[in-house]
Amino acid sequence: MQAIMAIPVLALAATTAFAQAPDANQARDMAATCANCHGTNGVSRGGTDSLAGRSKDDTASKMRAFKAGTRPGTVMPQLAKGFTDAQIDAMAGWFASQPAK
Repeated sequence: MQAIMAIPVLALAATTAFAQAPDANQARDMAATCANCHGTNGVSRGGTDSLAGRSKDDTASKMRAFKAGTRPGTVMPQLAKGFTDAQIDAMAGWFASQPAK
């Protein structure tokens, strides 16, 4: 009887773990929305700061300040409001892993 009951529990645990696993490309895909101003892969061609190679904590901190309205900007305060803190952390980590040129 215990073996029969264990199968649904294991299936549920596997399903839950799979549902929580992030898409490997999700951070990259969200970060792509920044390319118009900050350049492909976060390497700016001028006019705005490059994000590639910057510390994850620095980028996330600045994004949260834009989101909270404590850091001035033109479009960034509004754009930042569209991301959750988890999404901001994911994008900041992705940019930190990109080579600065």
